[in-house]
Amino acid sequence: MQIELKTGAVQLGPNQTLKVLDGAGSTLCALEGALWITEENHAQDIILEAGNCYRLRHPGTTLVNSLGGVAALSLN
Repeated sequence: MQIELKTGAVQLGPNQTLKVLDGAGSTLCALEGALWITEENHAQDIILEAGNCYRLRHPGTTLVNSLGGVAALSLN
């Protein structure tokens, strides 16, 4: 199952994926669990632990996956 979100908060189940479209400049914060972030046209993936935030830097599609269990995040 894929979820699309422009802004707000969401909880992802184990190995669930969130697709962010054209999110460059938005800030993604891990509220619970860990997140695996893959930005289009960026060779390095990001692992984000609870309590940390990451500013999306690249235009296009970003995939955010819960890593190892349930994860909660906000996107602003």
